[in-house]
Amino acid sequence: MKQTPQGPLAIAIMGPTASGKTAAALAIAEQIPSEIISVDSALVYRGMDIGTAKPTRAERAAAPHHLIDIIDPLDSYSVAQFRNDTLKLVAEISARGKLPLLVGGTMLYFKGLADGLDDLPGADPALRAELEEDAARIGWPAMHARLAVLDPRTAARLAPNDAQRIQRALEICALSGKPMSELLDLREKTVLPFNLLSFALEPSDRAVLHARIARRFDIMLEESEDGNLITEVEVLRRRGDLHPGLPSMRCVGYRQAWEYLDGTIDYATMRETGIIATRQLAKRQLTWLRSMPERVVIDCLAPDATASMLEQIRVTGQL
Repeated sequence: MKQTPQGPLAIAIMGPTASGKTAAALAIAEQIPSEIISVDSALVYRGMDIGTAKPTRAERAAAPHHLIDIIDPLDSYSVAQFRNDTLKLVAEISARGKLPLLVGGTMLYFKGLADGLDDLPGADPALRAELEEDAARIGWPAMHARLAVLDPRTAARLAPNDAQRIQRALEICALSGKPMSELLDLREKTVLPFNLLSFALEPSDRAVLHARIARRFDIMLEESEDGNLITEVEVLRRRGDLHPGLPSMRCVGYRQAWEYLDGTIDYATMRETGIIATRQLAKRQLTWLRSMPERVVIDCLAPDATASMLEQIRVTGQL
């Protein structure tokens, strides 16, 4: 890859779930020697393959993949870790003469990479314990409603049951006296050591994306040689050290399958709530994307989507 005035070129392929990001990345890799960096907070976990729609063995053999299967579901992986790992990987991939493709739908990772890390207040164990007590009493959706009053912008991009992030946002409000969104606006824009061309795969017809989401969830529930989502969660439960409060088990699909195996919901409800939760995730991802004015919007439903990206990559990278 040639150097640009800002350093080597890297490509971001962002988009909601089921928008075809992996397929687009592999199509680009067929034309331009590339390596793929996963930008997905669920793909980092080992043993969570079906419910995360992890790239298949064949797909991972077609182009080198990074930041997949790097931690145990009992552990956590932060935005800071992702940023540090990605900066190192982009430099290494570029040095090998390959094009780094940053592919995924975890918009917080993309934002942390582009904007740098924040200087927010540290954790306060006593305050967190108080917030957890409140949540145990009134529930996380009510805590989300509380956050919507204090910091509507942050609340708008969080799910009502995203306990970890709701708790952190409320903690920051209490410790700083200001909304987290306001503090993030004040931080100095970082300068990346490479030129990042960001594509956003967005659907021209939301109904088509919703149909894709439903079909993909049904495929996860179907029997295959590797099992299905239910059998995958059964294996994880049998370990004995995992629980529904972990970030890994709060991933869409896994939470619903866990509740089904607990007997608190039936199969039809599990399927329905899993699809609804995935649609809500896609909606939040699209909200994030609209806040990124530097992105190049590509209709993920268009037959020439990959060709459009390839042409712009070639122009930008002077290939």
